[in-house]
Amino acid sequence: MAGRDVPMHIPKHAAPELPSPDRIHLSAPDVGMAERDALLAAFDSNWIAPIGPALNELEDRLCDLTGTPAAVAVTSGTAALHLGLLALGVGPGDIVIVPSLTFVASANVVRYVGATPVFVDCDEATGNIDPNLLDIALRGLVNAGTAPAAVMTVDLYGSCADYSRIEEICSQYRVPILEDAAESIGATHAGRPAGSFGAVAAISFNGNKLVTSGGGGALVGPRHVIARARHLAGQARESALHFEHHEVGYAYRLSNLLAAVATAQLDRLGEMMSRTRAINLRYRDVLSMIPGVAVLDIDRDGRGNGWLTVVQIDQNRHPLPGAICEQMAEDNIEARPAWKPMHLQVAYENHVMIGGAASEQHFANGLCLPSGSSMTNADQERVIGSFLAALTRPPETQSAAIIDLDPEVDVRSEQPQQHLDSRAATQRAA
Repeated sequence: MAGRDVPMHIPKHAAPELPSPDRIHLSAPDVGMAERDALLAAFDSNWIAPIGPALNELEDRLCDLTGTPAAVAVTSGTAALHLGLLALGVGPGDIVIVPSLTFVASANVVRYVGATPVFVDCDEATGNIDPNLLDIALRGLVNAGTAPAAVMTVDLYGSCADYSRIEEICSQYRVPILEDAAESIGATHAGRPAGSFGAVAAISFNGNKLVTSGGGGALVGPRHVIARARHLAGQARESALHFEHHEVGYAYRLSNLLAAVATAQLDRLGEMMSRTRAINLRYRDVLSMIPGVAVLDIDRDGRGNGWLTVVQIDQNRHPLPGAICEQMAEDNIEARPAWKPMHLQVAYENHVMIGGAASEQHFANGLCLPSGSSMTNADQERVIGSFLAALTRPPETQSAAIIDLDPEVDVRSEQPQQHLDSRAATQRAA
């Protein structure tokens, strides 16, 4: 009623709740006035359509950053990978080698073009594709007369794969590389930047990436490859006054507004990468002192951008990663298990896999900690405290249950490797 205080009736068993601390996300966007100003400037220019000055600037900046001749900005990293395969001529009936330890988009795009992925295990120390197993896979496929149309590499968690070896191996078999650099912008290998390896490379500006436009991506590489991708990304429209189309295309061009945000983010890439690397170093300094906890090395094959810090947890000493994530969620902190390998996914369980034990172990023991560049020191100490508290829980008895393995298979001792030295094995991939 007007002018009167109405008493609040609180049940006797309930007490007023204190405000919970702000949620700490795994990799929240790090945006501010620079990005806002760039977005408004693009808006005020009335270049709202996909093509515009900000889009052209972003593509030029990406060429400078990656040292590549050409770039096309598109709606997502997945779209960039899709276009990359199409531009390389990959199509129905082809085989593409893909790391099993990756986000599902890397495998899905192979299916988009009608090709079949053959999965290869990871290197234990980095999580990136194992060059030795890649060599075995290529030799087996080539000897069987079914040479793959491409090898897709993935720069996992922001660190480049071992391209010194991978490029040499693929060159020997004359198979082009599509670099999935969705997570690795700003990283380097042997002094070369992510995005500069192989025949063509894809970048992501998804909302959780180090450089983001809220959504988007790009394909970088030689001019003739990017020209083909650009044509397909614009609905494959021919040069005519009317709408003329000779083949199927896609509405994949990034908007000028989002390009403005991404360009402003590129201005801050060095600053943000310094912060994510410092966060990784702090985790490493603290957690390396705990028996049974190891931090994945982001610099073994170059200089990682620190996008995500991944820890490996000895399940004989500590709880399962999933249990730790649940405990940290109670503290309003987002942590995630490591990527689940593709050969363990229902959608890909019948596909050929070379190796498997390393990526299965990575998933069974791996945990991604919040690592975004917008995290404060206080945020990180809160994460560390929550993680350490979660470790005090008694370890679970069935450590392999999280990856849904056959109960008779112990991933700590089994080393399954399916080599493709016979035509029969290779035909399973066709």
